[in-house]
This record gives sequence, structure tokens and C-alpha cells, in this order.
Amino acid sequence: MGSLSAESFDQFLDSLKKAGVVISNECELRERLAEVQRWRFAFATLASNGSLLGIRFEGRSSGVNEAEIHRVFALFQFPESLRAAFAANLKAGY
Repeated sequence: MGSLSAESFDQFLDSLKKAGVVISNECELRERLAEVQRWRFAFATLASNGSLLGIRFEGRSSGVNEAEIHRVFALFQFPESLRAAFAANLKAGY
């Protein structure tokens, strides 16, 4: 699998936001992803354990587009298990 360019994590995060995901402490998240080569692994770690850094993912009050989130995770080659866990955490935050 070829890696996507450095800006691809920006595209990934922007796509999540368009799907209705609100990112708390987004600046910190972007800085941390920019520092690593394997940003997908770093994202998975921060999505699960970033709350100590103030990094949280929540659904917009107007809702999230779950189908779009699924499409974004597939497009950026994340495993289905991470997408499912991410979606479950978003629902828990409603």
C-alpha cells in the first residue's frame, strides 16, 4: 500500500468535519499528525486516547452522516474495526 501525501491527513480531517464531526483541540491533533510518518496509526491512537490532550470527536448538533464517515474511512484505507469503533464513540457522545 502506498502512503498518501503529507497533506492527506488534512483532507481526511476536513472530510470528517464535512460529515458532521466536531473535533475538539483540532490544532493539537493536526500538529501531532504532521509530526509522524504513519499518521493513520497516530490518528487511531489519538481517537481512542486523545482526551487527556483535549482531543475529542463529537457529532454536530445537527447530526452526523454515518454513511459519509464510513466512505471517508474506506477512502483513506482505515480498517473497518476502527471505523466501527469511531462511529460507536460518536454515538455515545450524543
